[in-house]
Amino acid sequence: MTRLSVNINKIATLRNARGGNLPDLLKTAKDIESFGAEGITIHPRPDERHIRYQDARDLKSVVRTEFNIEGNPIDSFEKLVLEVLPEQVTLVPDAPDAITSNAGWDTVKNQKYLREVIERFKKAGIRTSIFVDPDPEMVRAAKDTGTDRIELYTESYAKGFPENPEKAVAPFRRAAEAALEAGLGLNAGHDLNLENIRFFKEQIPGLLEVSIGHALICEALYLGLENTINMYKHRLS
Repeated sequence: MTRLSVNINKIATLRNARGGNLPDLLKTAKDIESFGAEGITIHPRPDERHIRYQDARDLKSVVRTEFNIEGNPIDSFEKLVLEVLPEQVTLVPDAPDAITSNAGWDTVKNQKYLREVIERFKKAGIRTSIFVDPDPEMVRAAKDTGTDRIELYTESYAKGFPENPEKAVAPFRRAAEAALEAGLGLNAGHDLNLENIRFFKEQIPGLLEVSIGHALICEALYLGLENTINMYKHRLS
């Protein structure tokens, strides 16, 4: 079964909109785990517009499943991750002012840089994953960075799914096969939702984990958080 990690950035966004502590981020994380999610993901950005660096510290003592921190490994992010020591760190090449992640790493051009960063995280006992586009060349080059896993950036799949699911998923199947051949673990995330997740799971070999935030929280507004998480788990089983 593919594991579901819930990104709680949008919960933090809602909290920050009014100040105070409503909704309670830590309680929500615990509830999400109790509803059956196998992981909690956060993506702190330098401006702390949603997840704050202190949230990462506070969540460390709360999360009982897999704790995944993702972000661009600038100095402040790297220091935070090495302090908190989550089970997994996912490296994403997003600019400080990016609204959301919008591209994977060029693992050829950034080979040396990624290798050095990943080595520091792995020495601390943290499993590493790097965000990549569905390009077999980028996947194969990711192997040489020393990463444990890759996370396939699935926005193009989500956009193409309504018109032609098979065409949309084909590049991801090829990338997944390249990952398996290289001995890399495989995660995926970005714009996956209740409509497109089952087909993706069925078509992608070796899919270990999906990280879903924005769509899941939007769906939960109508369906309820517990029900939505269970619907995802059913589609991933």
